Amino acid sequence: MTDIRHISVPALAYLGDCVLELCVRRHLVESGLSTSAHLNAAALDYVRASAQAEAMKRLLPHLTEEEEAYFRRGRNIGHTNVPKRATVSEYRAATGMETLFGFLHLTNQTDRIDELFRLAYFEET
Repeated sequence: MTDIRHISVPALAYLGDCVLELCVRRHLVESGLSTSAHLNAAALDYVRASAQAEAMKRLLPHLTEEEEAYFRRGRNIGHTNVPKRATVSEYRAATGMETLFGFLHLTNQTDRIDELFRLAYFEET
């Protein structure tokens, strides 16, 4: 395994996007949704940049220093292609969240992924 400090931020965000998508899909399937149309529509409530930015606001007080550093690394990379439905700020926060989850996955912190996903979307802070 490559030293995680040498993995690029875009690569961590790319992986973190998949990790978050898997968390969302697992949650939606476990909630009882069964058709792909319903699952895909419901997933958008979690994976839009605006939803991820709101989730990060809830997560920030719960992050360790190292986790916050990975979030900041992702948030601070240059963004040239911001989706039309997101502000630059939302997109930056979403990229930071994806980077954080990519880091957690590569360091085998499965329980922490589950904890942060729950705090981000389901628990009042």
